This record gives sequence, structure tokens and C-alpha cells, in this order.
Amino acid sequence: MFSLDGRRALVTGASKGIGFAAASLLREMGAEVTIAARTEADVRAAAERIGASWVTADVGTLDGVRAAVEAAGEVDILVSNAGGPAPSLPSEVMEEAWEAGFQTTFLSTARLVDAVLPGMRVRGWGRIIAITSQTVGRPSLNLPVSNALRAAVTNHLRTLAMEVGKDGVTCNTVAPGFTATDRLKSLYPDEASAAATLAKIPAGRFGKPEEVGAAVAFLASEEAAFITGQEILADGGYSI
Repeated sequence: MFSLDGRRALVTGASKGIGFAAASLLREMGAEVTIAARTEADVRAAAERIGASWVTADVGTLDGVRAAVEAAGEVDILVSNAGGPAPSLPSEVMEEAWEAGFQTTFLSTARLVDAVLPGMRVRGWGRIIAITSQTVGRPSLNLPVSNALRAAVTNHLRTLAMEVGKDGVTCNTVAPGFTATDRLKSLYPDEASAAATLAKIPAGRFGKPEEVGAAVAFLASEEAAFITGQEILADGGYSI
């Protein structure tokens, strides 16, 4: 297994699902991990399971970003993960939904990056990884806010990669497909809709959070130093 001994990681939205899976694998690789989430009981329990530090923080706010970064200390590996915006049709998105999505989906990543990047550049080593979605490339009709803002995250990190590559900092996104999380259950609550979706996935099943987390863990490794500005799809072949 790749080693991250001596590295410090901050993983947001990590009390469950993909964020938790990524944090768990980073711990297994030897990193000191701080996980952040909004609900104290959940984030504390998750941290105890994997031997991580924890902080209660809503990274959809500036104060939450500051709290998360302060708790983590010098961050070598940032995994920016946040809950997805509520579904709707594009024509039905209200002003409040755009604002909330912008804060939680886009600004959370931009602010976290702004906070940890200077230290990474000084130390000459850093990994910035954002969890996005396969809908960046294949928009879903009922997820217009997510489609737009996760695409913004993707291109922000691609652009940043061009600036900081020479400083030893990589910037990538991991785009999960249909993964067995609470989010998926909320979007496909009945067996019929789930079966129709499964029929379109060449792998013939939904993904596991650990499989997405593995992509994150690899991108965080020393061995992935020449991979930057990329979007890594973990979708069971759905995009093809």
C-alpha cells in the first residue's frame, strides 16, 4: 500500500459515505486525518472508528471553513466533499437554491483551497482533491444546481493546477457515478427507478463508497505526483 506517513489530511463531509471512506483509507495509509462535518455526534463517532481527529464545521460558511482548517493544522492533503444540492427541474430553481448551492458546493472548495494552498506551496508538496459527480460531463435533468456548480469546481481546480504544478501541488477531482450512499437512496427511493438506472451501468451494480475513496487515496499519494488537472471518473462505465 502507498504510504502517507507524516502527511496531514483534512476531509470534509466525512462523517459517512464517500467522505468517510476516503478518510478511512488515508488513515490506513498513515496520514494524520482530521474529519469535518456539521453534526457533532456523527463526526465524533466516525472519527473514533478510524482514529482521526474531528471538528464540527459547516464548510458552506466562511466560519466553518476557518474552523475546519484551524482544527487540522498544516494541511498537506485536502479532500473537499460536500452534500449535493436538492433536486429540481432547471426551470424551477429558485434564487435561494442557487445561493445555497454556490456557498456549499463551490465556495466551500474555493475557500478551503485558499486557506491551505499557501502552506502547501511553501512546503513544496500538496494534494487538493474535490469530490464532484459524473454529472459534470453528463448532466442529470433533475440536478441543475449540482450540474452547474460541480462543473465550476472542476474547472477551478483545472485552472489552479496550471499555476501550482511547479510548486509540487496537484489539483484533481474524483467524479463518482451512482454510489450506494444516503444521497443515492434519496434520489432513487423505489426499486423501479433504481432498476432502470442499474440497467445503464456496464458494471451491473452501484458503486461502493470505498471504491471512490480508493481513487481519492491514490491521488493523495506520492506516486500520483504527475497526475494533475484531471477528473477521475468512478462510475462503473456509465459514462461510456
